[in-house]
Amino acid sequence: MTDLRIAAARFGAGLVRPSKQANQRQLESRGESISSLVIREPKESDIPAHAQLHVRTWNDTDAPLLMNGPPVSVREYQWREAFARDDCSWFCYVIEAHNGTLVGFAKGTREDQSNSAGQLSKIYLLRDYQRMGLGRRLLGHVVRRFIELGVKSVWSFVDPRNPSCAFYEAMGAEHPIEDGKPNNSSYVWNDLQKLAAICPVE
Repeated sequence: MTDLRIAAARFGAGLVRPSKQANQRQLESRGESISSLVIREPKESDIPAHAQLHVRTWNDTDAPLLMNGPPVSVREYQWREAFARDDCSWFCYVIEAHNGTLVGFAKGTREDQSNSAGQLSKIYLLRDYQRMGLGRRLLGHVVRRFIELGVKSVWSFVDPRNPSCAFYEAMGAEHPIEDGKPNNSSYVWNDLQKLAAICPVE
C-alpha cells in the first residue's frame, strides 16, 4: 500500500473519533475528571470486565480497518490464561473510572529471543476517554516498568492505516529499517529514558 493510500485510510478512520473538546465535555457531564481516573495493575477479579473492554476497544479501533475481533468469551479465556502464567513474561495496567468501570489498558511483554527487548503488545482506550493524555500516562507506566526490568528497546506492531499511529509518532516512535526500507507495520523506541521523560504518570 502506498504512503498516500495509507494516509487517506488513516484520515478517514480518524473522522469517526470524537474530538478532545467533546470528550472533555462528556467527562465533565459524567462528574469525572482526569485526576479521578486511576491507573493500576489489574486483578484476577477484573478479568470479565477486562475482556469486555478488550473486545469493545479492539472493535472500535481495528474493526473499521480489518474485521471484528474475537468475542468476549475468547478474550476472557485469553486473559485467564495470561493470569495463570506466573513467569513475569508480561504485565498490564488498566485505567479505572470513579465508578469502578475499566476504560483503558496497556499490556507489555518480554520478547523471548532477547532479554533487552520488550513489546507494547496492546494499548487501548474507550473512545470517550481518548485525546486527553491518558494514552501517554499509560505508556509512561509501561515504559518505566520496562526500564525496571532492564529492557533497552520497545517494539509495537500496528496497522499503518490506523489513526492511532499518530500517537506513536508523537511519542517519538520510529519505523525500524528492514532490508533498507522502513517497516510501516511496526514502531520501535530505542531510548526509553527519553520516552519516559515525555510520558508523565500523574
